[in-house]
Amino acid sequence: MKTAEIRRQFLQFFTEREHALVPSSSLVPSDDPTLLFTNAGMVPFKNIFLGMVTPEQPRAVSCQRCVRAGGKHNDLENVGYTARHHTFFEMLGNFSFGDYFKREAIAFAWEFLTQVLNLPAEKLWVTVYEQDQEAERIWLEEMKIDPRRFSRCNEQDNFWSMGDMGPCGPCSEIFYDHGPEVAGGPPGSATADGDRYVEIWNLVFMQFNRNAQGQLTDLPKPSVDTGMGLERIAAVMQGVHSNYDIDIFQQLIQAVARIVGTDDLTNDSLKVIADHIRACSFLISDGVIPSNEGRGYVLRRIIRRAVRHGHKLGIERPFFADLVAPLIEQMGEAYPQLSAAQTYIEQTLAQEETQFATTLDQGLRILEQDIHSVKDSKMIHGDIVFKLYDTYGFPVDLTRDIARERGMLIDIAGFEEAMQRQRQRSQAASQFDTEYQAETVGDHVTEFTGYDTCEQDVQVVALYCNGASVTQLTAGEQGAVVLAHTPFYAQSGGQVGDQGILSYDQVVFEVSDTQKSAAAHMHVGQLRQGQLVVGDRVTAKVNEQVRQATMLNHSATHWLHAALRQI
Repeated sequence: MKTAEIRRQFLQFFTEREHALVPSSSLVPSDDPTLLFTNAGMVPFKNIFLGMVTPEQPRAVSCQRCVRAGGKHNDLENVGYTARHHTFFEMLGNFSFGDYFKREAIAFAWEFLTQVLNLPAEKLWVTVYEQDQEAERIWLEEMKIDPRRFSRCNEQDNFWSMGDMGPCGPCSEIFYDHGPEVAGGPPGSATADGDRYVEIWNLVFMQFNRNAQGQLTDLPKPSVDTGMGLERIAAVMQGVHSNYDIDIFQQLIQAVARIVGTDDLTNDSLKVIADHIRACSFLISDGVIPSNEGRGYVLRRIIRRAVRHGHKLGIERPFFADLVAPLIEQMGEAYPQLSAAQTYIEQTLAQEETQFATTLDQGLRILEQDIHSVKDSKMIHGDIVFKLYDTYGFPVDLTRDIARERGMLIDIAGFEEAMQRQRQRSQAASQFDTEYQAETVGDHVTEFTGYDTCEQDVQVVALYCNGASVTQLTAGEQGAVVLAHTPFYAQSGGQVGDQGILSYDQVVFEVSDTQKSAAAHMHVGQLRQGQLVVGDRVTAKVNEQVRQATMLNHSATHWLHAALRQI
């Protein structure tokens, strides 16, 4: 059964059983600052489970796109080394918000697996939480499953929590048995880490609330949250052991192989690139762009890892964007936003790949030199890891990935030390006009009056030139003026400092910027004419046109951010 058909059958099965079909939400959670990406099918329903939102329907079904690459759930470094780790995957799930509970959830799951997908019951293995006697009775007495294919597992394996506090409850997991020719024991056994038994569906029964003291109380409306990885169940249905052997991955892997010019479809680099084009394309279609922080940096790391694996395969030209079209052929029908954003995705990937390509060769040469010099210690120097990161754009996990291929480690402590030294240098360099630091300005205090007026007669209390305190400024000199009171707004809160004029008689000081230094406002600029002396009284006049435009831009920025968060 093709992956697209499994997705369709799952959604149809539950919509026929009165579940509202909920489209996949964005990979960027709209109202959850605790998450970097949507990493599970229940994320769009989190506020319903927390009781903060009332659901429109008591039952729901979805196929949710997910990313686990960064933050608490990070599978990036395992991609290419295991059969089932991905940065991007699809999660099938059915949900009950205070409607049905354990009996119906178990019955639905068993019916779908054994009657719709026609999986033999003797190939399935069931686990429950060791204290959940209700779920155990339903499975053994009502569903009549074979007790020899049943395990009771501890809290670590079969009890789910949203966090340290809040909704939680026992789980019941369903595993597929790949057969005795594959190493590994049944769930709960000492050899359970093997690959013979693969978890395909997790049924979470949210029936408790955990308080700060760890005490459990019953929820007024117990709910159900389930998750079944589409790629995993597709591997089962297509009779393959690795997710990378299913239809949608094989098409992508073949597309990469055509670009590379290789017939070896087992190369792990092909798997990495096929996985990464999915994650990158969906992230970009959901509004994430490559950058140096947050979600954008995770995207950049994934792109650069894919480009490096292309380089490893011998690709010497930009290639990554060429895989967007084959991806859309496989997934465009289920996710039409991919097709709509195709040109933008291709342009974004091509630009990022070109940018990295200029330094990739140089960085790899530096790394090879260090590997050769330290081959006996099996540790890549922290200063080299930092240089690759800072100068050549190598994310740390990319360097770690290369080291892993050589059987080496990276000196992460040395990298952190180098990073800290760079932060200190950066902070020192970013200070406003070091000649006007707080220790230079002293104890002067300026009272800000600019909320009520843009023009005021005030007294000069201090003057500075070339970083030193002076008693006077003469025409043509640049410096800073400290006033006892001022209508000039000093840069803070994301709004730049005011500009304007300080003047009296024939004296004119043009203020090009206003900054804070300790409690003083520094009016920075140049004395255009006359002579300005400490103690003089001047008229401080803000350029109202610039002030108004700055205020409008600043407010518009906040309005835009608010709208973007909402949408």
